Amino acid sequence: MVNKTIITDCNTVCLVGGAAASPALISAINKRVDALVAVDGGADTLLQAGLTPRAVIGDLDSLSETAREKFAEQLWHIPEQSSTDFEKALTRIDAQTVIALGFTGGRLDHQLSVLSVMRRHAQRRVFVVDEYDVSTLVGVGQTTLHLPAGTRVSVTPITPAKVSLAGVQWPFADQPMEMAGFTSPSNAALGGDVTLMSDAPVLLTLPQEFLPTLLQAVVREK
Repeated sequence: MVNKTIITDCNTVCLVGGAAASPALISAINKRVDALVAVDGGADTLLQAGLTPRAVIGDLDSLSETAREKFAEQLWHIPEQSSTDFEKALTRIDAQTVIALGFTGGRLDHQLSVLSVMRRHAQRRVFVVDEYDVSTLVGVGQTTLHLPAGTRVSVTPITPAKVSLAGVQWPFADQPMEMAGFTSPSNAALGGDVTLMSDAPVLLTLPQEFLPTLLQAVVREK
């Protein structure tokens, strides 16, 4: 079971973690995906929202007894401790696009571990969403988004990269970026096309309501 691919018939899947997520946001994302997959305690989040996951994946140490009984037929227990529950789920889902909801609230170390998994699997299209933001890794090359004036645009390097950003209030070209050096966390769109060029993966973050825009841009560019 450990190496088994659990979901193989979906184009877009939402992984639901145990951090807080409003029923309204879950419902909105549910309309965009082919399946919901709970990651350990995320099963309780779906239970409270009245939704049934296609699968519940993880070491299941954060799962309530109520959710364990309710979703008994969907449980996939992965007991090994060498990976996080997020990585256990991500690597067992064969889907073109993965939306990850309920992974950025609470502990900072958990959020950093999600980013680490995304970096190790940078070829996957993973979009991390919460009530405020949507973030994804954009790879080598050009990504173009059409954004209203004033839209917050954040670019964060996860490894050293040379980046150009145009169509924003503070543009830059061929700028070396790294975590211990230059970052661009609070730029803003001028209105119209925003173009990002990079020679290595960088984390692009927009306000959460621009999830459809980011999905369209990143999926089209890859």
